Amino acid sequence: MTQAIMLQGTASDVGKSVLVAGLCRIFHQDGLRIAPFKSQNMALNSGITPDGQEMGRAQIFQAEAAGILPDVRMNPVLLKPTSDRKAQVVLMGKVATDMDAVSYHDYKPCLRQQIIDVYHSLAQEYDALVLEGAGSPAEINLRDRDIVNMGMAEMAGCAVILVADIDRGGVFAAIYGTLALLQEHERWRVKGVIINKFRGDVALLTPGIKQIEALTGVPVIGVMPWLDVDLEDEDGVALQRGKYLRTGERALEIAVVQLPHISNFTDFNALAAQPDVRVQYVRTPEALHSADAVILPGSKNTLSDLTWLRECGLAKAVLDAHHTGVPVIGVCGGYQMLGEMIIDEVESGLGTLPGLGLLDTVTRFARDKTTTLVDATLQETLPGWMAGCAGLGLRGYEIHLGETTLHSGCRPALWLHKAGQRVADGAVSDDGQVFGTYLHGLFDSDAFTRAFINGLRQRKSMPPLDAAVSYAQYKAQQFDLLASAMREHVDIERIYQIMQQHQEPVC
Repeated sequence: MTQAIMLQGTASDVGKSVLVAGLCRIFHQDGLRIAPFKSQNMALNSGITPDGQEMGRAQIFQAEAAGILPDVRMNPVLLKPTSDRKAQVVLMGKVATDMDAVSYHDYKPCLRQQIIDVYHSLAQEYDALVLEGAGSPAEINLRDRDIVNMGMAEMAGCAVILVADIDRGGVFAAIYGTLALLQEHERWRVKGVIINKFRGDVALLTPGIKQIEALTGVPVIGVMPWLDVDLEDEDGVALQRGKYLRTGERALEIAVVQLPHISNFTDFNALAAQPDVRVQYVRTPEALHSADAVILPGSKNTLSDLTWLRECGLAKAVLDAHHTGVPVIGVCGGYQMLGEMIIDEVESGLGTLPGLGLLDTVTRFARDKTTTLVDATLQETLPGWMAGCAGLGLRGYEIHLGETTLHSGCRPALWLHKAGQRVADGAVSDDGQVFGTYLHGLFDSDAFTRAFINGLRQRKSMPPLDAAVSYAQYKAQQFDLLASAMREHVDIERIYQIMQQHQEPVC
């Protein structure tokens, strides 16, 4: 029988995704065939499987930690918020519909059997699964139709480890309150607690740990310190806290505009891993003043975010930066915003809006979403500071609604290789100062990223750096650092025992 363990949290953003990745790495290092699983994920960071299915980025990087390719069965339900009350529902990698929160809550029982079937299908192929919950199991208003926390643990017949974040304060109250709100048969599943993100001397926690164990009867099996590991964030919560990637003095500063509906901001993690780059997420016009390049990222609500750009003054700031010679790059929704016009008769109901006018393009939204992994090659010649990128190969993925038409004044930025044909993608202005593409993950291509950065260095009369960072190796090192820290601070042997001893019939 496939063994399983589930990590649930006392709240959102307590570090469940990272710890799941760490367990996947440990089990992989120990020789197990291991896979992650999260029945329902709500996030705007998504990626594409090798067969073209869309799934949450968290389960993709957990699969990487496990040494396997991502499989949409690891995340059968993905919710992508389009507003405060509505989300796009992606089922088994394909867009199913849009729903408001109440309608989706009513719909969840219809998903139960499909989730069970998908879980068993995945379990048959692996020695063990590491499951991740969402939010908190103590959300008692949602319990009757839960398919992602205790409801999922019951379907999988697995034990639960509760993760609590001490950095936000009140960790013992969070542990006690969560367990107190669970029903008796749910508390029975919780076999241990991990206190996460601790700063300081763990000896100071010992009295509290003893008391919380006595009060709840659940052992604390680890206290994870605050780790300086660079792993992908599941969603935009980290950005809402004003997160910076790679702070400190760097030769170059790249400003990524933090759109209200920003999606796939993990596109820029590879930039932040470079030794000479500081990536900053910005929400005010003043923050662009020191930027060496400005990036408009993807968006789940392009026209709404374009309106926000204008209302907050960032649209003018981007144009002003361009007029002073600062390169402007757009990815996916950001690329669409750079054009002359966006025509939306499908998604937002906002109709037609003018873009920023930096590229002579027109985008028209469509109902069908493009989702595919793709190889690409940059234009054989590129103007200006991007000349060193010409002809380089890329590998990335597309997730977008809409088609963009190029007019005079710009040309395709790169060529996608699809079914033996070259398909134009993106646009670059004649002077090379504006570059846009639909291709997510382009900065994961090491040679391109170093040439891109060296072009920016050249603009500042700085010599190039020859050594390219291998982002794949960098990520592998981060996974190993995480696994090493978890082996040191968490009772991994106890987790193995819990998985082996907790055997029950599954749905």
